[in-house]
Amino acid sequence: MHQGLRVAVTGHRDLTPATIDLVGSAIQRELAAHAPAIVGVSCLAPGADQIFADAVLELGGELEAIVPARRYGCVLTADDRAEFDRLLGRARNVVRLPYDTPTPATYQAANETLLSGVDLLLAVWDGRPAQGTGGTAEVVGDARRRSIEVRILWPEGAARSGGP
Repeated sequence: MHQGLRVAVTGHRDLTPATIDLVGSAIQRELAAHAPAIVGVSCLAPGADQIFADAVLELGGELEAIVPARRYGCVLTADDRAEFDRLLGRARNVVRLPYDTPTPATYQAANETLLSGVDLLLAVWDGRPAQGTGGTAEVVGDARRRSIEVRILWPEGAARSGGP
């Protein structure tokens, strides 16, 4: 087991293709100084979560996955589900929450679990207010209330596609 930095991620799912590259580079830069002694904690959602999980693994770190609900993968597109399954298979530890279907409340519970015992939260966030329970802005606020260090990553030129 790696000893070192326990870092979680939160962030937008609807990143443009160019933003995916920008965010991947920004996450790599944030984590590189701690590699390989990194434990990355992620819900493996499309977008920021999956980019982060790949970066942790590429840097030789270990991945912990939180699955918000048993049917979580069913709400993903086929491509997103394939990435979710691939990353889930590479996770050293998987925490499965006891819910059947994903809802805003299950995402909120997953975020509570995500923040438990981490040293740092990387937030791929455009700074806008939350659009609902369990969103990026809410996770950032919760982390700050818990005195968890938060680093906002929104590189110059980053944009959202406006998708789900």
